[in-house]
Amino acid sequence: MPEATTYTIKALDDTTWEAFAALVDRNNGVFGGCWCLGFHPEGGDKELTAAQRRQRKLERVRAGKAHAALVFDNDDCVGWCQFGAPDEVPRIKSRAAYEKGRSIPPDWRIACNFVGKGHRRRGVATAALAGAVDLIARLGGGTVEGYPEGAGDVPAGFLFNGALSTYERFGFTRDRQIGKHRWVVVKLVEASS
Repeated sequence: MPEATTYTIKALDDTTWEAFAALVDRNNGVFGGCWCLGFHPEGGDKELTAAQRRQRKLERVRAGKAHAALVFDNDDCVGWCQFGAPDEVPRIKSRAAYEKGRSIPPDWRIACNFVGKGHRRRGVATAALAGAVDLIARLGGGTVEGYPEGAGDVPAGFLFNGALSTYERFGFTRDRQIGKHRWVVVKLVEASS
């Protein structure tokens, strides 16, 4: 049985950018060069190169328009959970199905939960989600939506939004199904100081 690892959570900002960039570089730009830009407004621009995506992500970080809980194992960033207000991360998967049952927009969306190669199935995604919820609480809290997938038929490397069971462990409740394996889950996060 592997030893339990204690992770540290840090917000994505100028001081953590290099560690975040190193993780992305070690993982082929994440899904072939996405740079976790795919859920931002410009994420659908197929003409952007990986280098341009990297630059756009850095610009968003410097402007305070990219949020994520980064998971550190000592000095190495090994995963993250991206979140933001709906206008910061408007592009979500299964959008048409999402819009059909939409009611009140959330204050926050959890858009992506990524774990680097060699670190999967070690609690990184769970630590990242916990970190995102904590950072959201520090930013004033509110209604948080996530779009996880039932993990039964989806390989761990393709759980872009994380596993449904992980969200449920943190008190998210199922709102509605929007894909074969994808759900909208919701949680009210209280503000913290």
